[in-house]
Amino acid sequence: MRSKSRVRRYIKAYRWSDMRAMARNNKADPRQCSTDCAGRLAVITGATSGIGYATARTYARHGADLLCVNRNAERSHAVCREMESEFGVRCREIIADLSRLDDMHRVGRRLSQLQEPIDVLIHNAGTYLTRRVETVDGLETVFAVNYLSSFVINNLIRDKLRAQSRGRVLLVNSEAHRFAPWGLHLDDLNWRSCRYSGLRSYGSAKLAQLLAMLTFDELLEGSSVTINAVHPGAVRTESGKENGALYRWYKRNILERNFRSATISADALYYLGVSAEVDGISGKFFNLTTPENPAPPALDRAAAGRLWKISLDLAGLNGPLRASALGRPEHDAPPYSGS
Repeated sequence: MRSKSRVRRYIKAYRWSDMRAMARNNKADPRQCSTDCAGRLAVITGATSGIGYATARTYARHGADLLCVNRNAERSHAVCREMESEFGVRCREIIADLSRLDDMHRVGRRLSQLQEPIDVLIHNAGTYLTRRVETVDGLETVFAVNYLSSFVINNLIRDKLRAQSRGRVLLVNSEAHRFAPWGLHLDDLNWRSCRYSGLRSYGSAKLAQLLAMLTFDELLEGSSVTINAVHPGAVRTESGKENGALYRWYKRNILERNFRSATISADALYYLGVSAEVDGISGKFFNLTTPENPAPPALDRAAAGRLWKISLDLAGLNGPLRASALGRPEHDAPPYSGS
């Protein structure tokens, strides 16, 4: 339950100037970076379509080697072959379903064992669902994929990142974090009691990602690694294809009618991952490449601390996973089936 005093603090912190800035930034084009990226490694989750695919091509075009974390093996193989043949770069892959805790942990361990530095890590994998679906671990799927996967991976590679001489972590976030205007239901992150909606669950997951970024930024302080979040713009993607026919028609014919190509997202993610103009900048929220104030709940360090402790338990990072800690039902739900 969210306290009334906390909600009142948020209300006082909202500024019309921030909303006007968001509207203005939504129409802007991203800054461009022409710096070469040869010999560097970019790790991208969800690189078989949409923003992730466009970003993989942009990094490969500038000479970066790729490590793509994808769920669909066939599409992943095709993307890697394309990058290698077209751009002459090295492309490796990890096949993983980032709605599953065991796969989140496996990806984190694999990345932590890499001999070379991770120059850019882009957490792009995400989903949008109009109805509540549980993962095999008893977690709400949007929360697991859009937030918990990046939380687990970042925790498991934290020591590796701190030991590197350089590195940037980018969270593909969203202005939709503003759909959770009064903060998170920290006692019901899996939406068992609260009324579920697609916008509310998606916004809450993106808000959780921003709150965790505050703590990660503190833990990376003193290293040469930065972490930032970025709204990738209103662009056309395959997100939401698991939903019903009515939603898919609405998305295709109305919602995305004036949306732009995912290449603008890729340009922004390349600029933030490579440009010297953002050296040393960390813990910030960008609308494409423009720094922006997120909603007040995303700056609540007390809430960030509580979320961190809860997330460690949910993710099994404080010890063995237990059904009681996850609120797991008596039988496992089918896994999330998107690509």
